Amino acid sequence: MDTFINLDHGSGGLASQHLIGNLFLKYLTSPQLRDLEDCAVLGEYAGRIALSTDSYVVDPLFFPGGDIGCLAVHGTINDLVMRGARPLALSLALIIEEGFALDRLERIIASVAAASESAGVAVVTGDTKVVPRGKVDQLFINTSGIGLASHRHDISGKKAQPGDAVILSGTLADHGITIMSCQAGIEIGGDIASDTQPLHRLVGALLENDAGSVHVLRDPTRGGLATSLCEIAAASRVDITIEEDRLPIKPAVGTACELIGLDPLYLANEGKCIVVCDRDGAEELLQTMRRLPEGRDAALIGWVGEGRAEGRVSLTTRIGGSRLLEPLTGQPLPRIC
Repeated sequence: MDTFINLDHGSGGLASQHLIGNLFLKYLTSPQLRDLEDCAVLGEYAGRIALSTDSYVVDPLFFPGGDIGCLAVHGTINDLVMRGARPLALSLALIIEEGFALDRLERIIASVAAASESAGVAVVTGDTKVVPRGKVDQLFINTSGIGLASHRHDISGKKAQPGDAVILSGTLADHGITIMSCQAGIEIGGDIASDTQPLHRLVGALLENDAGSVHVLRDPTRGGLATSLCEIAAASRVDITIEEDRLPIKPAVGTACELIGLDPLYLANEGKCIVVCDRDGAEELLQTMRRLPEGRDAALIGWVGEGRAEGRVSLTTRIGGSRLLEPLTGQPLPRIC
């Protein structure tokens, strides 16, 4: 094989076949993908079909705690899970810049394969395009996911109800501050790494014996916790109040945010979810989450109240004041995922 990607690798000819056979199929082993058909045919399933797609342009491609490959797998799985769906299969499409090093591409595909295998969600179809130098920045990935949503659960951002509790599954801003430090070339130190991880096992445990007490699931990625809560409040026409003292933030992350001047409420998370649920079942759900590695730092952070048509989110500060939280404006962190 060559050392770098060239335009021939995207031609559909012999070089493309060698790239697929010698690199992609070396790591991605699902029988549907190995058929090399233009469409994967899955088995027969009973349930409501869930479908999601997302594109990943993160810069840098490799960062503490992960890379663009595992991020793409985890992110698409989590988008399915936030509607209560069980993920079944993924597609993987890459747009690669001419001159991209093949050893870096192999490292990314190995990461995709490891994340897919660990999650138990296979990559069953895919596509590769190569564009001339300067037409794309190194590598962009698109993944789509298909899953099944149970008829037992109707989970949506429109379902928050007055009296509900708001739970966050873990610490805030880990991914955002990690990418920020890499982009800025800042050595922050401490326990700072991306939180990228799949959440289907965590959510599956919450829903396994749940009779409808979980109303909303949302992963607070771009825009962070504050923006996600604003979206839920607006869709459900409720007010949401969270308490600053209850927010789980790693000390190193909090210190880094203060040094750089960033608000952790607006930084991206790639392995955490918001759970809005009945108040009566909140403690049981919280303990279920804390028993799992994905939810060991879960915390009850606030409550849902009666609201107005546009919804509103406020933060009760440590000194007892109140701060209105608005959706993120501007783009403080480009290329975050």
